[in-house]
Amino acid sequence: MTVVVTGKNLKIEDVVKVARFGEKVELASEAIERIKVCRAMLEKKIVAREIMYGVNTGIGEFSEIVLNDEQVQQFQRYLIYNHAAGIGEACPIEHVRGAMLGRINVHANGNSGCRPEITQTFVEMLNKGVTPYVCNKGSVGACGDLAPMSQIALLMMGEGHAFYKGEFMSGKEAFEKAGIPIPGLQARDGLAAINGSNLLTAMSAIHLYDMNRFLKQAEIAAAMSLDALLANTKPYDVRLHKLRGFSGAIRSALSIKKCLAESDIATGKVKNKVQDAYSMRSTPQVIGAAHDAIAFARSQVEIELNGVGDNPIFIPEDNLTLTGANFQGSPVSLPMDLAGAAITMVCVLSERRLNRLLNPALSVGLPDFLTKGAGMFSGLMLSQYTADMQIVEQRILSMPASIQSIPAAADQEDFVSMGMNTALKNGQIMDNAYGILGIEFMAAAQALDFREHQPGKGVQVAKNVIRKYVEFLDVDRPLYPDHNKMKALVKSCEILEEVENSIGSLE
Repeated sequence: MTVVVTGKNLKIEDVVKVARFGEKVELASEAIERIKVCRAMLEKKIVAREIMYGVNTGIGEFSEIVLNDEQVQQFQRYLIYNHAAGIGEACPIEHVRGAMLGRINVHANGNSGCRPEITQTFVEMLNKGVTPYVCNKGSVGACGDLAPMSQIALLMMGEGHAFYKGEFMSGKEAFEKAGIPIPGLQARDGLAAINGSNLLTAMSAIHLYDMNRFLKQAEIAAAMSLDALLANTKPYDVRLHKLRGFSGAIRSALSIKKCLAESDIATGKVKNKVQDAYSMRSTPQVIGAAHDAIAFARSQVEIELNGVGDNPIFIPEDNLTLTGANFQGSPVSLPMDLAGAAITMVCVLSERRLNRLLNPALSVGLPDFLTKGAGMFSGLMLSQYTADMQIVEQRILSMPASIQSIPAAADQEDFVSMGMNTALKNGQIMDNAYGILGIEFMAAAQALDFREHQPGKGVQVAKNVIRKYVEFLDVDRPLYPDHNKMKALVKSCEILEEVENSIGSLE
């Protein structure tokens, strides 16, 4: 189904559909009209020689330098050249596609002043599968993601490089093969193509989508561990959480209880303690707090996705040009720093449950390190080391980037968001999170194989999926293949999908 871009209704799910799954894009007719009206106003101002930043002036520290008519025509080309200054590996294709979708949605508001041909070219690039080669480092997240977006804009001039049908080639060749006309850059077009935090916002949208699914899997893993540890299920009674009032905790308690339904620990057939340790009974409060953090970040990211992130901004109905800082990435980087820390927090909790599964003093009768041959065998002892190493890395990465500004451009740009650093480190936090949760899943499945009671319906489904990939650890074997299989399994969300197919949505 085609995603119709209007400037106002883009959700993170739409970004994922287009960026990850290749959904087609259509620019709404009313959006095209708004772009045309704004461009007509801009062209009248150019003829009238009205001074406008980035149109007939230099940029940054050079904003006081007024360009002559000939320079105005050439300036956009050199603007893109000097800003295409990134470094590093190629951004994942889905991130670049998401950035282009975000830029289309900015233009659709009709306040950017570019020619409609520029916006339509972005649309064609998405629909025909031309993805610019973009370095993953270089943006400071203010004046937008200038370096990465400039690598995208190079293709508008038939330059740069791109991926097309699995091949790497020049931008010009990619356009020729895809049948996309090269629009060139006229006054304002270049700056309108790059002056927003679109890449870091697209990355954040995709991360939030994955974070939500990760948290649902964290609840499934928690339910498995709780079942294996013969937990008291009263702390997951939703009435408890409604009395406090946090929506995330209410949601989390419902999900865990749903996974534990029909378990002997839920029905009272298995004796349990009056009160369990914090890592068990406070799981809904902790994962719930992460849900609330993700919900806040989502609201901020979706505002940014649908807002006019640009400079200058043109208001045709008032015949007005406003210069400001709507490119500043802080409204996204600050909540996304929180989102990354929330995922780290949930992983710390996961490791504490793992510890209880492995430690014979805490495991309520489970074998030492979940092995039948303690002494000769070490079972999953070393799996905890692997989880711990990743958690320490997550803790380091959870230092906020949004407070790390370094001035640039002769102090004209003396506070920047560093939101790209936030987006990059969140990707690393998630990569570790899949591995950490995978180890808890593996240990919980191993523990449940030592129990004789009936597990919860959702727990049993999850265990069955795990056993398709990782066998019961009867005698010691190298564990790195199992760890990597479990990490890939968590990332794929197969456990989540099978559990939800069986017991219903965990939203």
